[in-house]
Amino acid sequence: QAQIVESGGGLVQPGGSLRLSCTASGFTLTRYLVSWWRQRPGKEREMVARLSASGDVAIHADSVQGRFAASKDDAKNIVNLQMNNLKAEDTAVYYCYAESSDGRNYWGQGTQVTVSS
Repeated sequence: QAQIVESGGGLVQPGGSLRLSCTASGFTLTRYLVSWWRQRPGKEREMVARLSASGDVAIHADSVQGRFAASKDDAKNIVNLQMNNLKAEDTAVYYCYAESSDGRNYWGQGTQVTVSS
């Protein structure tokens, strides 16, 4: 069964770092656009980063620019989101989304990130 699973969330103090991982099984990510989204309490889901299928092009939302970095590891079939200098407003459930050019797409179940002292 094809699916993606996020991991790496948790509780971190302001200014700290976390690395989220999005692991695919049942398919390979090499032909998929992969993006990271988050849903903050009381807010709509928003995209924070997007990687091209090759992993060469990464786009990050203004709110996380310079602090978050998405990357792809094709050998491990994983997409990571390195999050540095975390702020309280980064508290959210983070989701991974993979979409192919032929219309297949997958959402993960989400991983909670809480930034608090």
